[in-house]
Amino acid sequence: MSGKINLMSHLVAGFPTDDLAFEAAKALVEAGAEVLEIQLPFSDPSADGPAIQSACTTVLERSYTTRNGLDFIAKVHKAFPEVTIYIMSYGSLVYTPGVENFCKMAAAVGVKGLIIPDLPFDCDEGLTAACKANGMINIPVAAPSMSDERLKKLTGAGFEYIYAALRAGITGSDTSISTETTEFLKKVAAGGAKIYGGFGLSKGEQAKILAPVVHGVVAGSVFVRLIDANKGDKAALYKAVKAKAEEFVNANA
Repeated sequence: MSGKINLMSHLVAGFPTDDLAFEAAKALVEAGAEVLEIQLPFSDPSADGPAIQSACTTVLERSYTTRNGLDFIAKVHKAFPEVTIYIMSYGSLVYTPGVENFCKMAAAVGVKGLIIPDLPFDCDEGLTAACKANGMINIPVAAPSMSDERLKKLTGAGFEYIYAALRAGITGSDTSISTETTEFLKKVAAGGAKIYGGFGLSKGEQAKILAPVVHGVVAGSVFVRLIDANKGDKAALYKAVKAKAEEFVNANA
């Protein structure tokens, strides 16, 4: 397989500031990222590793709200209307204002889909239906820890996209791409959904291995770490984030 790899890149809204987060978004888009997965900061994440947890804490210490995050997303969408934006967050932030109301607010700022890891696909408080009613998609998460029976139920549920976590646990630490990984991804794709594969990806070489068996690769903590490491120099932040995104996007070159 050759050609550019579809990259879904993860950002924490407002980290470390809205201005620097926007600069990172610009770098990702200009490097060729297909999707921006923008996380609304949350205080008690179930899957995020240390880098993203720390980023969320930094933002929340500024009394950052869901509304602030949506305003940031609106700015990104206005600047880059051709780029798909998904919100990643947790069920509490969706449930608190009401699932339908949250979906209306998200759609209004240009969001095309939601990834809410702690809302199971078959017990989602009406999320899938509310997304559909507002022109968005719900992207459920599949994990290797799922039983074959439950995985078959998920893959047969008619979702257009599924996010496949490449291993159990939290994100951020490095992930090895094994034969078991690719077999799991094939199982997730068996029902016809397009698969985004991620969790601990940090190198273009990993993306190259995954590319033949997924629709797109997902990278998150690696960008959050680069943003944190370069937060004192806006130009350096842009350069570092863009270079890493290009490493993923051009891994098949």
